[in-house]
Amino acid sequence: MMDKSANRGSFVLYATLVAALVLQVFPLPLWAHQARPDIPLLVLIYWSMALPNRIGIFTAVAIGILVDALTFSLLGQHALAYAVAIYIVLIMHKRLRLLPMWQQALTVLVILYIERFIAALTLGITDGLLPDMLFWLSPLIGMFLWPWIFILLRELRQNFHIQ
Repeated sequence: MMDKSANRGSFVLYATLVAALVLQVFPLPLWAHQARPDIPLLVLIYWSMALPNRIGIFTAVAIGILVDALTFSLLGQHALAYAVAIYIVLIMHKRLRLLPMWQQALTVLVILYIERFIAALTLGITDGLLPDMLFWLSPLIGMFLWPWIFILLRELRQNFHIQ
């Protein structure tokens, strides 16, 4: 049986994922829509790096399907991209935790570009569309947001004793 602190920790962990989903569908001006950073993926990267035994590929697929449903994307597009990204994080999580923040941010940039490449490939295959330059700006914005997301989620994890 789980104690109250474990339940509270799980609640906070999943509340951050729900908050990330809300931020993903938060309305933005038309010009900024494609440059929106992938907040759910950034939150998933943090939690899978910090708690690889609790947040894994299944969670990434579930959140990806929710993002697909919320953004009216092709069902499975984000699920596939998130699963690949979190698989990479799970393979490297011990090394990632030891890196300084700037190297973590660069690694997150590469992971976010892999997600964008999978999304572009999916859009190209299904719709025959080629993404514009704003589509490729999103990972760069995510890289600059990474230190702030990392610090915020680490503080939450330490304050609520999430393990």
